[in-house]
Amino acid sequence: MIRFVTAVVGITSALALAMPAAAQDREFGGEIELVDPNVLRVCADPNNLPFSNEAEAGFEQEVARFLADKLGLQSVSYTYFPQATGFVRMTLGSNLCDVIMSYPQGDELVQNTNAYYRTAYALVYPKDGDLAGVETIADPKLKDKRIGIVAGTPPATYLARAGLIGKAKPYQLMIDTRFDNSAKAMIDDLDSGEIDAAILWGPMAGYYAKESGKDYAVVPLTHEGKGPATTFRITMGVRASDQQWKRTLNQAIQDYQGEIDEILLSYGVPLLDEEDRPIVSKAGDVAPEPREPKG
Repeated sequence: MIRFVTAVVGITSALALAMPAAAQDREFGGEIELVDPNVLRVCADPNNLPFSNEAEAGFEQEVARFLADKLGLQSVSYTYFPQATGFVRMTLGSNLCDVIMSYPQGDELVQNTNAYYRTAYALVYPKDGDLAGVETIADPKLKDKRIGIVAGTPPATYLARAGLIGKAKPYQLMIDTRFDNSAKAMIDDLDSGEIDAAILWGPMAGYYAKESGKDYAVVPLTHEGKGPATTFRITMGVRASDQQWKRTLNQAIQDYQGEIDEILLSYGVPLLDEEDRPIVSKAGDVAPEPREPKG
C-alpha cells in the first residue's frame, strides 16, 4: 500500500483499468458489480504486512473478513500480486478481484470509496531516550542524529530542509515485497542502534514498532508546515464502473466505523481525526490483539 501513497505525491504509473465485470443482483444493496455475489474478492499483496500477506494476517484482511460477515457474504478470496507497477491492471483491472482494501483518496487509477481511516508518516524513537518529546523533524534534538528515511517519501523533503539529510540512512522505496521489506529493516536498525530514529509510513511504523517489543514512541508527523503532505485519507478502491458496489461499501464504512477503527488500532495503526488528533481505542486502554495468522 505504501507504493500507492507515493502515487499521491507524484510517483505514478500509467495504468489502464479493464472493462467492468457484469452486474449481478443481490438482496443486500441491490445491484452490485461482483463477479461472484457470494464472495468478497480482494486484491492484495502476498507479503506486505501490516496490510496483507498469504497467511491472511494483515489488517486489510481482518477488515475484509469483518465486512464480508456484515454484508452477508459467504467467504473472502484473494488475488495476490506485489503492490508495484502493474498491481491495479493485473488485479482489479483484470476483474480478478473487486476491491483494493487500502488506497489513498484522490488517486485516479481506481474509484475511491469514502475514507475509512486517516493517518500520517510517523517518527519512531525510544520513549525513554534523549529524543523524548520530539514531535517535528525541525526539533533541535534531532541535530546530529542518524535518522532512517525511505528515499523519495514526503518526510525526506523536511529532513533536507532541517539539514539532517547528510547523516540520514536511506532505505529503498520501490521494492519487490516478496523479497524486501524496508520498513522492517528500518525498525531492526533502530533496535540495534544503527539509527537513532526512524521515519516511515504510519501503519508500518506502528506495526513494526509494536512487533519489536521495544518501548517506542510512534509520533505522527502532523506539524511540518508548508511542503509535501504527510497525512493521507485512505479509502477502498473499486472499478470506475462499480457505482452500486461503492455505495454498498460506503454504507458499511459508515455503519461500522467504530469496529473498523478497533481493528486498525490493534495492528498499531496511528489513526487521526480531521483535526489531527489521535483516535484511541474505545474498548479499553489496550486495543484487542489481531487474529492469529491462518495456518
